Amino acid sequence: MPMDMQTYGDGRRAADDAANALRAALAGLGLPERVWANVRPMVTNSGKPYVHLGMMRADAVAGIAEAIGRPARQS
Repeated sequence: MPMDMQTYGDGRRAADDAANALRAALAGLGLPERVWANVRPMVTNSGKPYVHLGMMRADAVAGIAEAIGRPARQS
C-alpha cells in the first residue's frame, strides 16, 4: 500500500532537519565539507525518517567520537 503524501512529507522534514543539524554540528567541529558531504536524509517506504551518514575517514570519526564524549578506540 503506498504511503500518503502527508506521511512522506512529515518523514522527509524530520530527516532533513536531522541531517542539517548533523552537518552543522560536524562543520562546527571544524571538519571540512568533504567529511560530512555524504550525510543524506532518507525516508523509508513506510515514511520513517533516517539519516544516511555515508563513508567517513576513520580519523574524522575518531574526532567526532571525542567531541561527543566517547574516547575513540586506538588500534
